[in-house]
Parts: sequence; structure tokens; C-alpha cells
Amino acid sequence: MNHSSHSLKVLPKSLPTSVSNFVKYNLLWRQRKLIVRFASDQHGTWNFPPCSHSDWLVDCLQRSPVKLVKLDLSLGEMNLKTWADACHKANKVAYIRLPATAQLPQKQHPFNWRLKRIFDWLMAALLLVLLSPVMAWIAVLITWFSPGPIFFYQWRVGERGKLFKIIKFRTMDIGAEQLHHQVMGSQEGLHKLKDDPRITALGRWIRRYSLDELPQLLNVLKGEMSLVGPRPWALYDAVRISPDLQHRLNALPGITGAWQVEARATMRDLSTVNRGDLRYLHDWSLWKDFRFLLLTIPKVIAGFGAY
Repeated sequence: MNHSSHSLKVLPKSLPTSVSNFVKYNLLWRQRKLIVRFASDQHGTWNFPPCSHSDWLVDCLQRSPVKLVKLDLSLGEMNLKTWADACHKANKVAYIRLPATAQLPQKQHPFNWRLKRIFDWLMAALLLVLLSPVMAWIAVLITWFSPGPIFFYQWRVGERGKLFKIIKFRTMDIGAEQLHHQVMGSQEGLHKLKDDPRITALGRWIRRYSLDELPQLLNVLKGEMSLVGPRPWALYDAVRISPDLQHRLNALPGITGAWQVEARATMRDLSTVNRGDLRYLHDWSLWKDFRFLLLTIPKVIAGFGAY
């Protein structure tokens, strides 16, 4: 692997002695890509300040010629989030390093996949126009009953591991993200809790009818999601996926899909959900996507598995 000596100059080996609790990374350069993983040996090891000094990392990335940063899942949730935030501020693209897979519909059915993506864009644009009064009404309700930001942004794993910020209507108290692990505790499987104390009274009603997910139509327009596809994994779930199933994270995520229609919160085992996603990808067709879209309507009206 070739290293760029010019790139190394913007990432000093050491920092002021007043900074403690260094994190050691292996940083590897290949062309204009930076690969980041925890240091397994002293070769290519760099000392970084803790998460509280992320401005230092942003400055380094801004001065670096790298265009793309690939992050190893073994970094863990907090380090992945720190790097993702820093890359976003430095205008660099961040990806999760994933095993390659041939089970992607865009490889197996390129023409039909292009039709799907055209349909995604056109339908998302149409739905945003039609549902804009409803979305404006929800925004007013959130402002009135739960002062604070209207929208909630969270890092999710997208196509081929590209990290993106999902957009939802805020349904929790301000600062709820910082209490995530305190609330979930040692819960195994998908991190969803029916009686989550962080959810507001209005938020429970919004979630019951999946109205919080309407802003994700903007993610579809931006090309980060599809109308139909596997669940977009949050970082705290992605890091707990077993290595033999991590290639599933290459898939383009969707607003609705097999898990949302057939199981949703009634199925929270990570391995089972990912194996179901892999079956969806293997058997993908335009007709199945259309079927999931139709099945979503009665499920949303009934509030199936939503909390």
C-alpha cells in the first residue's frame, strides 16, 4: 500500500503534553483515500486526542488532501461518530469499511435498478409536494408542544457503507441521544424500547403512524435512500452486527421494506433481521418493491409494530 508523505505532514505524530488519554490509530493512505483503524502494532501508528478534542481532527482533515475516509467498524460507535462528524465539517466523505458482496441488485439487475432509482426520485418529489401540508402541520405541533429542533439528524450506514445523516421529525426530548445507552442498558438485538422514557407524548403519536419518517423523502431525493430497501442501520446497531453478516451493510437502505412490513418492532434480533435483508437482496425485483409499498399503507394506518 502506498503512503502519501504529503498527507502525513498534516497529521503530527504527537500533541501537546497537556492532552491525555490519546487514542492510537493506524492510518493508511492509498491514493487520496484514508483508511482508519485501531492500532494493532506500532507501524503507521498515530496518536489522537480524545473525542472532546475533535476540532483538532477537523483541522487536520481540512488541511489534508484526502477526499475519502474509510472507517473500520472495530473503532466502535463513539469513535465512528467522532470521525463522521469531523469528516462532515471538513467536507470529506466518510465510509464504513465493509467486505465486498455480489448480492446487490444493482449488479444483478442494472437496468431494472435504474428504473427503480428513477421511480424513487419522481415518487419522493411527488409525495413531498402532496404531503407538505401534513409535514408543515407536524412541524407546528412539535414547535408548540415540544420546544426545540423540529428535525432529528442521526448518522446511518448507507449504500456501500457510505455514512449519511438520516432526517426525521424529532419525537424525543432534547439531548435524548446522549442518554441512549443509559436507557437501553445491556439490551441485546435491535435498540428499540417500547416504553422509552425519552419519547414525548406527541412523539408517541407521531411514531404510531410513522409520521416521523416523512422527512426521509429528502434522503431519497438526495440519493442516500430508496423508498423500499433494508433498514438503515444506526451506528450503535451496525457495530454489533456479526462479521459474517456485515456485507449486508453495502445495500442501499429504504424507508420501508420487508422488515418494516412483515416484522418491525416484533423482530429485534440483529442476525435474523440482516439475514432477512440478504434474502430480499438476493430475490429482489421491481414487483416485490411495489408490493412492499402497497403493504406499507395498511400497516402505517394500523400503527403496526410502531414505537
